[in-house]
Amino acid sequence: MTLQARAAGISLDYIDINVFSPGARNEKIAARIRMRTDQEKSMKPVRFSSIAVPVFMLGLLSSAAWRQAASGAKTPYPAMAPLQQYLMPEAAEIALARSAGPESISRDAEVLVLREHGYETAVHGSKGHGSNGFVCLVERGWTAPLDNSDFWNPRLRGPLCLNAAAARTYLPITIMKTKLILEGKSAAAMSHAIESALDTRQLPPLEPGAMCYMLSKQQYLGDSGKNWRPHVMFFVAQAAAKDRDWGANVEASPILASDDAQDRMIIFMIPVRSWSDGTPDSPGGH
Repeated sequence: MTLQARAAGISLDYIDINVFSPGARNEKIAARIRMRTDQEKSMKPVRFSSIAVPVFMLGLLSSAAWRQAASGAKTPYPAMAPLQQYLMPEAAEIALARSAGPESISRDAEVLVLREHGYETAVHGSKGHGSNGFVCLVERGWTAPLDNSDFWNPRLRGPLCLNAAAARTYLPITIMKTKLILEGKSAAAMSHAIESALDTRQLPPLEPGAMCYMLSKQQYLGDSGKNWRPHVMFFVAQAAAKDRDWGANVEASPILASDDAQDRMIIFMIPVRSWSDGTPDSPGGH
């Protein structure tokens, strides 16, 4: 869940478009992006690689993707691909999952891998269940909103390293989505089940402090965004915060926020300057 431009005083090299979701507020953000981009065209060349999904994140829809959906343009991934295209060799998936966080954290974390029926623990933490409480895994495209063009993209890989609070309260959403999809449920049926589980508290409310690292240089967040930028994300229940509480989405603020209405949370994103392997990010290099 990228434009090589600037908006609101923040380089768009450091805006996580993978967590943009449709809505009036995000449309305003996109408008600021377009306005600032037009201004900069007269100043210096601006490189674009069009907006993708997250991820991971996840991530969600850009204004370009909204226009594509509205115009009825054909999505490149209209249905789920054969399961094997979403799976990885276990050793490779473990390494990719661990690369989401700093080695000092991920080396002691529990690691989940995707298997035929869902996520399973491949590596226990150094003390049996992740001595530091972190859990690392690689999300697939179906964790994105239903109308995301990369929802079924079998190439999408979103490595996350979740802290203990996120492992307890964000991770169950990903696990449930994945289980339902691999059982053969439609995207719409999966979304409805998630909504019902949130209503009945089968899925727990987000805990304060839930966050994750997304620092893997090998992440693939969509056909347009590619590996985008290293960043950290904080997951906050919609009822618990507003953008203004964090000073997000305002001029010169390094914090971006996007509503994830489907999962009833706000995702706050803070881009950072280095990947987990210690190499610096390179704005304009994507």
